[in-house]
Amino acid sequence: MHTDVLIIGAGAAGLAAAYELVKAGKKVTVLEARNRIGGRIHTIPTEEGHMELGAEFIHGDLPFTLGFLKEAGIKYAQSGGKLFTVKNGQLSAGGDFIIDWDLLEEKMNALETDISLETFLNTYFPGDEYSQLRYSVRRYAGGYDTADPAVASTFALRDEWLKENEHQYRISTGYGSLLDYLADRVKAAGSEIVLHAPVKELSWKAGRVQAICDSGPDFSAPRAIVTLPLTLLQQADEPGQFHFSPSLPEKTAAARQMGMGAIIKLLFQFKDAFWQNTQYRSLGFIMSNEAVPTWWTQYPEDSPILTGWLGGLPAEAYREANGEQLLQIGMQSLSNIFSIPVEELYENLEDAQVMNWTAMHYTRGSYAYATIHTHDVLPVLTAPVENTLYFAGEALYEGPAMGTVEAAFTSGVTAAQQLLAHAGTAAANQP
Repeated sequence: MHTDVLIIGAGAAGLAAAYELVKAGKKVTVLEARNRIGGRIHTIPTEEGHMELGAEFIHGDLPFTLGFLKEAGIKYAQSGGKLFTVKNGQLSAGGDFIIDWDLLEEKMNALETDISLETFLNTYFPGDEYSQLRYSVRRYAGGYDTADPAVASTFALRDEWLKENEHQYRISTGYGSLLDYLADRVKAAGSEIVLHAPVKELSWKAGRVQAICDSGPDFSAPRAIVTLPLTLLQQADEPGQFHFSPSLPEKTAAARQMGMGAIIKLLFQFKDAFWQNTQYRSLGFIMSNEAVPTWWTQYPEDSPILTGWLGGLPAEAYREANGEQLLQIGMQSLSNIFSIPVEELYENLEDAQVMNWTAMHYTRGSYAYATIHTHDVLPVLTAPVENTLYFAGEALYEGPAMGTVEAAFTSGVTAAQQLLAHAGTAAANQP
């Protein structure tokens, strides 16, 4: 099949780019290494609904995400529930994600030059007096943003954390249903999505791109959009890894100055939602100091699923851990939080899914966060190469939504629009 554009990766950015291109009449071939679309979106069906092994929440009233949902006729609903925290071994309602929030906000707003979060904390909150504040900020930056405080941008975290609180939503049928819709639209337009097609080399020259795959046929087109995770771009010149030919050292160098976190997500489905008929029935989120510190329910949905979340440097420490080890760590964490014998929890456990995204070959991390260098190097990474290679992904977006599905959608559409503009110019210049 004649193809106008190759798209490397069938995640949110790749499918959004493909959809934008086919609406403009282009033929695209989307190449995906896995046996499924979605990338770090991975929705699996269950008897009672679904589980989200990857992205789960819509973080606010986001235009592309909500726009696609409206177009597809897919419902979504506001999430909720109360925050519970563990203090002195007791789980109780209330508490704060970050201690002394007002003081932190004051110092962040007064900051005039960007510095790393670690430098910011040690400069403005030194000594034992602020030890709990520093701990809670590091925990939140690592857990929520999966960021390393030593390099994370304080400006970027300020822009994200201090924006007006927005509603959080979940998609009623899971994020996977939205990506299925985009994929169906792409295929209905006569384009193709090829699974089991891991690209090991992208050979290019102006006006010509060839994707050389580990197995199966190669693919070629005049242009390509690359939507690989940031970690794969960071490793693009290492032996045995995906690479460009000729190489793009300035892109690799720029990628390496940006941040990519680590994440482990645990989903435990119980026979009985033991917390619902107790004082915890309004439970939304749990913050604790356990090995797996953060948990949440599907509130307000009546669901027997608890989701555990370990992010940042603590998750990196478990990169090589196997699924059984992570299951045991998660169950012990829940046992300690709820003061329920771990044996009793195992008897009540019906299904368990363990996703160590950091260990997965085609991901090798969670999602991007802004370092103190990101603002300067992001334009290098997003710039097209000779009107032939274009780049998109959740990392290739600057703003509070960086690292989200919305960022991926936005970046994918932007790259497609860049390509269409350049393609139109090239056609106009032909004799």
